[in-house]
Amino acid sequence: MEKFKLRKPFFVVNPKSYLYGEEIYKLAKKTDELCEKYDFDCLFTAQLIDLPKIIADCPHLVPCAQFMESLKPGRGMGHVLPEALAAAGVKATFLNHAENPMTVHELAATIARANEVGILTVVCADSVEEGKAIAELHPDVMVCELTSLIGTGQVAGEDYMRGSTEAVKAVSPETQVLQAAGIHNGANVYDAIKYGADGTGRTSGIVAAEDPFATLDEMFEALDRARTDFCKED
Repeated sequence: MEKFKLRKPFFVVNPKSYLYGEEIYKLAKKTDELCEKYDFDCLFTAQLIDLPKIIADCPHLVPCAQFMESLKPGRGMGHVLPEALAAAGVKATFLNHAENPMTVHELAATIARANEVGILTVVCADSVEEGKAIAELHPDVMVCELTSLIGTGQVAGEDYMRGSTEAVKAVSPETQVLQAAGIHNGANVYDAIKYGADGTGRTSGIVAAEDPFATLDEMFEALDRARTDFCKED
């Protein structure tokens, strides 16, 4: 199966386990409306049980699992089978997040399985050094996110964003880079693209906002301005 091709700049909404059921569905519908309005690609993660409804009702989103494994059909009770995700319409998966880390062996095997079934891999790294090492596995997207900044609202600086992006591209030029640590407003979104990221997004900056929908509006508007100012047509 052919993989979905992400257009730059792209966005990520990653509610983790903060939202589920009707609440995550409402957020997905709002995000879907903004993707249609601005013609952006947006990876939207959700609990596995919530993904089918989102896939059915939000055609402008890129449905993304929060985890996957290298399991093959057969034995494997309680694990996440790549073929099942692909059959359900999932187009991407996060891997190696700080809240669910993987061994290098399992990460490599899972990236290979994702390639087999046509699922984009969004792989997290905690530092420039780790990002360079993981880039050797040629994931589709690298998340260069300092674990120390996750959930703090503190944004990674320009030097880190530029340095980590350049380090990944030097090893794997085709890998896209997502900068998302601490992003919590439109200005942060604009700056992330300005500093060379292919995409950006947020978890707590959206779900914990006083008005999540208004925050999404602000972020998408800023991403639109950044696309005009910094993203050339390929």
